[in-house]
Amino acid sequence: QVLLVESGGGLVQAGGSLRLACAVSGLTFSRYAMAWFRQAPGKEREFVAAITWSDSSTYYGDSAKGRFTISRDNGKSTAYLQMNSLKPEDTAVYYCAAQYSRTWSSLLYEYNYRGQGTQVTVSS
Repeated sequence: QVLLVESGGGLVQAGGSLRLACAVSGLTFSRYAMAWFRQAPGKEREFVAAITWSDSSTYYGDSAKGRFTISRDNGKSTAYLQMNSLKPEDTAVYYCAAQYSRTWSSLLYEYNYRGQGTQVTVSS
């Protein structure tokens, strides 16, 4: 059984930081691209960041550039999203996803697995 379990969400003031983690089990983590998506109430799902498995290249959505950093630890089968300078508009449920691919995608439907999400709330 494949499981992706996000953690690290919570309530933070604007300007603060959070580090999300996505613990993966049931698959060969080192062969999967990993990504983070988010969805705020009443808004469409948004691509946040992705990291390849082949060379750990990273890619970011416009809202994440310069503030968020995606990383992975293949030994721990865990992906991370470091979020700095948080803004109220970053409030959303954050999901991680895994794709069996050498490349990456900004489209959630192209990922093989996804987690249940973790809530991030940024107060002004």
